[in-house]
Amino acid sequence: MRCSVAVLAAAAVLTRCSGPGSSGSSGSSGSSGSSGSAPAGQGGPAKAPDAASARLAEQRRMVAAARKWRLDQVPLTAPAPPKVKPRITARAGFEVDHQEDENLPPVFTTVPTDKKIVFLTIDDGAEKDPRFLSMMRELKVPYTAFLSDYLVKDDYGYFRKSQAYGNTLDNHTLTHPYLPGLSYEQQRQEICGMQDVMEKQYGKRPEVLRPPYGDYNQDTLRAAKSCGIKYAPIWNEEVFVDHWEYREDDRRLRKGDIVLTHFRGPDEWDGTMVDDMRRFLNKVTREGYAVARLEDYL
Repeated sequence: MRCSVAVLAAAAVLTRCSGPGSSGSSGSSGSSGSSGSAPAGQGGPAKAPDAASARLAEQRRMVAAARKWRLDQVPLTAPAPPKVKPRITARAGFEVDHQEDENLPPVFTTVPTDKKIVFLTIDDGAEKDPRFLSMMRELKVPYTAFLSDYLVKDDYGYFRKSQAYGNTLDNHTLTHPYLPGLSYEQQRQEICGMQDVMEKQYGKRPEVLRPPYGDYNQDTLRAAKSCGIKYAPIWNEEVFVDHWEYREDDRRLRKGDIVLTHFRGPDEWDGTMVDDMRRFLNKVTREGYAVARLEDYL
């Protein structure tokens, strides 16, 4: 059942009324008279909040965050990552010659799962909106950023903040070219060169590449593998400030779908990244989906 933010706020108050009562004394600091109490003039150990109180406080915080960012509902919480990760294979029709023989990175649009989750991925890195970082941190929405060096090199620090909040930074090439139009060596330079940048700036060589425009050929995947890439996800839906686009004819979300959007703002869109995320979160939450972290399933 869909709940409005106001209803959830009311539910939080009701939860407080029905929670377990406190036990023992008032716990004021400096109290005495029981064995093991603190000496006179010293405060006793701080009393840890019980689990129910902590849950209530977090629920209230999330309700406040959803109201602040003008969402219709509080985003759903994704289930814990699987202990055994799913086997990722190339989507049918997206394979290249000798895909399995050469163990090339699979190109896929959906992760096999029976959980009602989707994965948010954000490309390029042109727009660097601090309000977007605040929104996603406060709402605890995970995402994967696929970065191109020519767009992020003016402010690597912006994406370090994203990384510090627990989000993953992956490879989207140095200059965002149409890779199939390049030679094998040129493609390798684009991909491995970005691996070098990612290691220097963010401390890790990614294992995940998104080829620009979702376009690739056999040389792309061979070059990617030689650079340490294991996966090449693209997307099944794309969200913009004012509309959604779908790969499938039935125009609906599926369990495990990868959703694409971009680091773009008013210079290119009729709105901000916050507006874009509001459209994304309202739809997926309304349809009963939580947002999970892609790398937890790879």
